[in-house]
Amino acid sequence: MAGAKSKPGEGVVFLFSDTQIVRESFLEDLNNVLNTGEVPNLMGPEDFDEIMNDVRNMKKDVPKINTDTRENIMKFFVQNTRDNLHIVLTFSPAGEKLRTRCREFSSIINCCTIDWYDKWPNDALKSVALREYKANENLGIAEF
Repeated sequence: MAGAKSKPGEGVVFLFSDTQIVRESFLEDLNNVLNTGEVPNLMGPEDFDEIMNDVRNMKKDVPKINTDTRENIMKFFVQNTRDNLHIVLTFSPAGEKLRTRCREFSSIINCCTIDWYDKWPNDALKSVALREYKANENLGIAEF
């Protein structure tokens, strides 16, 4: 979808949680996508035919696509996928699994931006909620 069915600049998000990891081989594929933008031997010949048709159909919307050769079409597909696909990984830092996975699949660290989210204390949540409520009340939009 990110490579052949969305125009350049149209982002596609792939959200993947550590609870969805049935086999560690999933992380090997993700590691390859993060590192190179591709998964080796992922697609069969019928998939390539579908990609070729989808990219050729995009030509009318994106005239800069060079569809002269199969190689140019695949080059566009891979680059468009790299530009449009945004991968969001949600892993729990609890336990040893994250540490082990980061050692085995280095792209989880090297090719990602890491954001840590901690649970907010109730006092902080109440303080922010009250401040926002009062700010909106002054604007006359405090009705719920």
